[in-house]
Amino acid sequence: MASIAGKVAIITGASRGIGRAVALKLAKELGAKAIAVNVISPGPTDTELF
Repeated sequence: MASIAGKVAIITGASRGIGRAVALKLAKELGAKAIAVNVISPGPTDTELF
């Protein structure tokens, strides 16, 4: 397996669950620079549907 130490990883959904676990593993145990991203957008409103 190739080393990822010092490489950059962008992890989406990293505020909880699997995304968080992946970000922590990459940063703490494997030495990667982890960029954690989580975007929560509201759903469409009635006016946006028409």
